[in-house]
Amino acid sequence: MAKQEPAADRGRGLLELDRLVHEPARHLILDLLEAVEEADFVFLLHHSGLTRGNLSCHLAKLEEAGYVEVRKSFVGKVPRTVLRLTSAGREALHRYRAQMRTFMGHRP
Repeated sequence: MAKQEPAADRGRGLLELDRLVHEPARHLILDLLEAVEEADFVFLLHHSGLTRGNLSCHLAKLEEAGYVEVRKSFVGKVPRTVLRLTSAGREALHRYRAQMRTFMGHRP
């Protein structure tokens, strides 16, 4: 049986967490986008429970980090924003999950 690392030593790994992913609303957005190929703004708005402004701010931060790709277009005269998780965003999410499993004392 492998010896487990003391909780205090595992806890130091929390300092290395990606703060963009760790923030609950952004983590939720990344989780939602991971489950689908792409989603529009209204889908994320409905499933996240965030306000339009709050969702927009979080998406802007995720886009700036390269974790989310944003495509804006019009359907007739109505604006439509479609989002998808980038490979960098998927990697960041998986890395974050692995770090949290390690912190919780589980093997990656």
